[in-house]
Amino acid sequence: MITVEQAEQIILDNKSDLGAEITMFDTSAGRVLAETIRADRDLPPYNRVMVDGIAINYSAFEQGIRTYKIKAVQAAGEQPIEVDSIDECIEIMTGAALPASLNTVIRYEDITIADGTATINLTAIEQGQSIHLKGADKKQGDVLAVPGQLITPAVLSLIASVGEAEVRVKKVPRIVVISTGDEVIEVHKRPTPYQIRRSNNYTAQAILKSLGYEASVLHLPDDPEVISNQLSQCFQYYDAIVLAGGVSAGKFDHLPKVLNELGVEQLFHKVAQRPGKPLWFGKHGNGVPVFAFPGNPVAVYMCMHRYFMPWLYATLGQPQPAPVYAMLNNDLEFKPELKYFLQVKLLVNEQAQLVAEPIAGNGSGDFANLADANAFMELPADRSLFNKGEVYRVHLINPL
Repeated sequence: MITVEQAEQIILDNKSDLGAEITMFDTSAGRVLAETIRADRDLPPYNRVMVDGIAINYSAFEQGIRTYKIKAVQAAGEQPIEVDSIDECIEIMTGAALPASLNTVIRYEDITIADGTATINLTAIEQGQSIHLKGADKKQGDVLAVPGQLITPAVLSLIASVGEAEVRVKKVPRIVVISTGDEVIEVHKRPTPYQIRRSNNYTAQAILKSLGYEASVLHLPDDPEVISNQLSQCFQYYDAIVLAGGVSAGKFDHLPKVLNELGVEQLFHKVAQRPGKPLWFGKHGNGVPVFAFPGNPVAVYMCMHRYFMPWLYATLGQPQPAPVYAMLNNDLEFKPELKYFLQVKLLVNEQAQLVAEPIAGNGSGDFANLADANAFMELPADRSLFNKGEVYRVHLINPL
């Protein structure tokens, strides 16, 4: 049995590299960038007017001129209009390019316009005010976004602004989530007193979907031959396989043996943690990783967040999310020498501290309380007593 940290490192050491593909920029939101995006020109590309008003030459104001003849009106996107004399101005709109003969903009709220003239109603102004200077944000050739960066709406805006109609992104793994067990039936069916409806594969699928990723779902009976045939096909089509159930030491837990026969190298089996102690991880000869989680719902929920998502981020070349820490709100005792992933509800107190309220449960099969929790708190294995006010890492599973 290995530690949580050892399991995490083995999983990250076996990240995949699926390469990249080209997609249209307007469908790239949520994908991971696989190229460097550079400015194709200065940003902004010209001295950009920031308010609606008039543009003047500041030296005229210094000389005491307060009323100016309006030569023309210039809209955004139009060629700049130059003035012929110092007492002339241009009515100019937000986003327009500032004429070279003018260097200061006064907003409409601070002027009076009558009979083709504009009068400034201020005693003081600043030279260059309300102008976004050319190249103030980025210079031509500057890096705007880098590989591994998630394409957020803001990043997509940058991609569009430099004319990248097509963008190179990391390929997303084809993922299948497979539940196992004869006691597990379809959601729409009526169970006997000794059966349960299957939810684990749908739960894992929903976790991925909530984070922007798709996954297929399958269910396999406790039949080694069927399991072998179905998994053989999965290894040909999918880039990652997640299994729920069938990896413990029970008589009908066929997966470890079948996986070995199919050429999957076991990299570890069992982790010093609760829930999820029987966690199994291996890699097929063609490079497809296999995550085999124990079949209880809480373990599946925790293992997806603690192990599968870090693998997915690493495979996509995306930085791991920054760790989040919270303060325990109650004293707690946990005696087994296992790392304990405690279900908690996170709250922010009046001191702006993140506080974790433990949620009482009835073990790893008690999934009803997951709806009330929004995180797992990771408590170290070398302690049995945990005191109110102590700070530990948390893994978010639901919005705060």
